[in-house]
Amino acid sequence: MNAPEPPFQATLLKSIHEVPAAEWNGLELCGVPFVRHEFLAALEDTGALGGQTGWRPRPLTLRRHGALIGAVPLYEKDHSYGEFVFDFAWANAYAQHGLSYYPKLVAATPFTPATGPRLLLAPTEDAARVRTALGEALQSIVTEGRYSSLHVQFAQADEVAALKPAGFWPRIDCQFLWENRGYRDFDEFLATFTADKRKKAKRERRRVEEAGIRHEWRDGHTLDAGDWAVVHALLATTFHRHGHEPYLPADFFVQVSQNPVTEPRVLLACLGDGVVAAALFFRGTHTLYGRYWGCVDAYHSLHFETCYHQGIEYCIREGLQRFEPGTQGEHKIARGFAPTLTHSAHAIRDPRFAEAIGRYLQAERESIDAYYHQAGEHTPFRRDLDLAP
Repeated sequence: MNAPEPPFQATLLKSIHEVPAAEWNGLELCGVPFVRHEFLAALEDTGALGGQTGWRPRPLTLRRHGALIGAVPLYEKDHSYGEFVFDFAWANAYAQHGLSYYPKLVAATPFTPATGPRLLLAPTEDAARVRTALGEALQSIVTEGRYSSLHVQFAQADEVAALKPAGFWPRIDCQFLWENRGYRDFDEFLATFTADKRKKAKRERRRVEEAGIRHEWRDGHTLDAGDWAVVHALLATTFHRHGHEPYLPADFFVQVSQNPVTEPRVLLACLGDGVVAAALFFRGTHTLYGRYWGCVDAYHSLHFETCYHQGIEYCIREGLQRFEPGTQGEHKIARGFAPTLTHSAHAIRDPRFAEAIGRYLQAERESIDAYYHQAGEHTPFRRDLDLAP
């Protein structure tokens, strides 16, 4: 007779530093830098989280006989900013009924709208069993009553499916991503465009070149604190134009640059002896992630060249499979980025709101699905190549 499996022990912590880095990084992270211990620790260490930010780390760990077999990057929130999966209407509905929507819990990487694992698993464990245990642990936290809800954002599709039996509502949205189909160079990629779209892309690139602007890629570890201060000031201009302060301090980039796995890449747009623009990227095992950009002045087509064309060239040169340039932006379609569905899951404690939100998500899903298919009809690719999604 087989001995029964020992029980799992789920624990809600107050800092990523309560988990040894080697243990956390030993889980299946799928080559995504944003869920590594070093990245999450830098957010805490440099003041991007905690204090008055409205983000409080609450990582969830799952252990058996003391061994870490699962975890969730989890945060307690007092607001809904910096998430990119919008629930402001839900918070307003709570307020209109005299109820508190905050604090809530969010499973994600703060300020990072990039798909990646949220239910982290030990590679030696049965994935289905551990995901079930993590889903039950998350749901039990909600039902205990301190939090109105728990939101698992930019998760992998199979994780959302695994959370459904635990009472989570699935939600979809749409981003625009680039896929590498084994292109030898940028020209071969452009050859997949229709003639008019190809001419427009070449004209954009030519305008930047004719302006005398050149681009230089820099690895993060080659930049000192002074260099990062300059880059950060450039990136901050985009936030300031929209009336916001940057989410991440310059010290954050200095710290993550010290580790080659989380090291950012910076693309500088140079004119003469000066830098007129900068774009920030992170490189995963298979994917390039575009994060922020900033420019001192308006230059024709410079945004498209710096944030999109150069990133695609980098992926082709380095053999990366995907390029995720960030959220929103239908202008990306004409430059070879195809609509791609993103996934999240939501547990709502109050059954009345849970039912109403469930109905809303079903209607929203139909709308997003229609938009996804409609956007796919406007990709620049030649129809004879069948590259549309």
